[in-house]
Amino acid sequence: MTIKIIAISLVLIGFLGLTFGVLGIFGMPIISLNGWAMTILGFIFFVSGMGLLKRQADS
Repeated sequence: MTIKIIAISLVLIGFLGLTFGVLGIFGMPIISLNGWAMTILGFIFFVSGMGLLKRQADS
């Protein structure tokens, strides 16, 4: 149960990071961080969260 909560949190954080990062890359910066950095970190968080969810669903 705890792993599922962590995985969903990572997916949500990754989705938000991807969204803000892509918006920052294409000209509408919402957060003052670099758009590319936000996109890369969002992708990493999203993929790790999805991996945890997939692993949890298998067992």
